[in-house]
Amino acid sequence: MNGSRPTVHPVEAPPLTDGPLNGPRMRMKNVQGMPGTHGGLTLRLLQFVFGLVSLCVMATTSHFRTFTAFCYLVIAVSLQISWSLSLAIVDAYALLVRRSLRKRAIVRLFAIGDGITSTLIFAAASASAGITVLVGNDLNRCSVNPCARFETATAMAFISWFAMTPSFLMNFWALASQ
Repeated sequence: MNGSRPTVHPVEAPPLTDGPLNGPRMRMKNVQGMPGTHGGLTLRLLQFVFGLVSLCVMATTSHFRTFTAFCYLVIAVSLQISWSLSLAIVDAYALLVRRSLRKRAIVRLFAIGDGITSTLIFAAASASAGITVLVGNDLNRCSVNPCARFETATAMAFISWFAMTPSFLMNFWALASQ
């Protein structure tokens, strides 16, 4: 009688058929606007330039110290300028040596820094816009205060925030996808 013996033969597990759920994890493509790309460097330089213009316009007015919101704008824009310039230098270096800035710690630092500075610049620009409307439209004190300069500095701060928002969203997306 040829019966089977009670021995166990090793058998390979069949491949999983779930598809991409259990497949190897792949890195996300470098989307323009992420750190270490030409788009990211362009966004950082735009943030820096518009922030610098906002700071210069506000600092050349003699009356900005009389309003707390304008002082807050100067401080927030100064912080944003230093952040954007330092990250533009890091992006330029990464492009020159062809390094990827996709490490989790770096992406986390960029996302947190962009989130904090974009929140500060948006709050400062919104407060400055409110004071500009108050001084110009409600109090009609533009003869005493340089309202056009206040409006220009506030608009440049908003444009700087518009350039900062894609950087934050790209970094946050890269952080969430890792």
